Amino acid sequence: MKHSFPHPLVILLSIVVVAAVSTFIIPSGAFDRILDEKTGREVVVPGSFHSTEDRNISFYDTVLSIPEGIIAGADIIVLILLIGGAFYVIEKTGALQLGIEALVYRFRNSQSALLIIFSSFFFLGGISFGMQEEVIAMVPILILLSKRINFDIRAMISLSLGSALVGGSFSPINPFGSLLAQNISNVDFEEGFAYRIVFTVLAFIVWTGFHIHWGKSNVLNSEKPEFKPVKISKSNGLILALVAAGMVIMPWGILQRDWGYNEMSALFFVIGICCGLIGKLGVNGTARAYSQGFSELIFAGIIVGLARSVYLILEQAQVIDTLIQGMFSPLETMPTAFATVGIFVSQILIHGIVPSTSGQAVLTIPLATPLTDLLGVSRQVAVLTYQYGGCLTDLIIPNNGALMAVIAAASVAYNEWISYVWKSFLLVLGIGLISSILALFWFA
Repeated sequence: MKHSFPHPLVILLSIVVVAAVSTFIIPSGAFDRILDEKTGREVVVPGSFHSTEDRNISFYDTVLSIPEGIIAGADIIVLILLIGGAFYVIEKTGALQLGIEALVYRFRNSQSALLIIFSSFFFLGGISFGMQEEVIAMVPILILLSKRINFDIRAMISLSLGSALVGGSFSPINPFGSLLAQNISNVDFEEGFAYRIVFTVLAFIVWTGFHIHWGKSNVLNSEKPEFKPVKISKSNGLILALVAAGMVIMPWGILQRDWGYNEMSALFFVIGICCGLIGKLGVNGTARAYSQGFSELIFAGIIVGLARSVYLILEQAQVIDTLIQGMFSPLETMPTAFATVGIFVSQILIHGIVPSTSGQAVLTIPLATPLTDLLGVSRQVAVLTYQYGGCLTDLIIPNNGALMAVIAAASVAYNEWISYVWKSFLLVLGIGLISSILALFWFA
């Protein structure tokens, strides 16, 4: 009898249970925290770790963490629903299909060029503002494009969400990753900029090249797609222009106006309504399309909320600081190269329990920085090991809500995703590790 791989909901609920059980094994402890005036965030005080009264999580608290996690992720869930609903409306107008058809026809003789441009868009989104959850609502586009050019949907996810995650991990300017870590560790932004850019470009070439090749290789249907010219009406052209404008305004708002999820949600809610009316769906038709879009993406939103539940359990039990202390303290007596690898691996493991990249920076950089000082190496090593080891892990960890939501919306099982992406994940992780080790000599 054939057994199917566990559903994403089962996987995340299992992780919630494991997190709750671990609180009976791992002793509670905490670091003291102070407000960092430069970043406006609370950071840990190195050397301040102390044991606290054990806080084992009961069955009641475990069950309660599920709705609490969903509530804690409310802003992201609203973003998923409103942007997702907007794209569903746009899809119903037919403009999205025509836009993809026109794009495919334009690059009918150079599919690789189309995919490179496609990957570049998401990679730059990751570099500039840490694009991640925003990709969830774009899954209908990924599916349409994948079918139209006869391309593996897993490779299409890799060239969208994957490219955004890799771009954010290698970026020298990601405000939620590298910039935050550099500010906390008092590292000069300009000091390692050129060095980081070299490895960022290398990561893009390796990642994009790998998935363009394997996306074609893994397609079972060997039939060549037909390419036909399409005519885009004025109304459809206006709809596509509104969508393009939204994709430009969103990163501008994040970087220049300090926008959060609510502002992005409001932007695309208005765009969705306008597109429905321009596309002659009518007021009721637009409302129906929006509600259908909500129903399609509500599960993706719940997945994001459940990922928060895991962190809430560990935070409530005060075991996160204990785990971080246990990982970093043995590295103080190691030779520099081994200690660097140790910090790198520790950041990978820590990201499994702290899925927020900015949260991980606040927790670990204040500890990794004095450790690199003790080892006599540049603080750039502390930033790079966090940036590569921690952030790249978003590509595979099941408690990354955005990842699980995207593959669920695309009807890709978690095991199918891992079986496809693990080689490319190890490739970019290897690039990050090499960069971290070479930094010992480059910044000496």
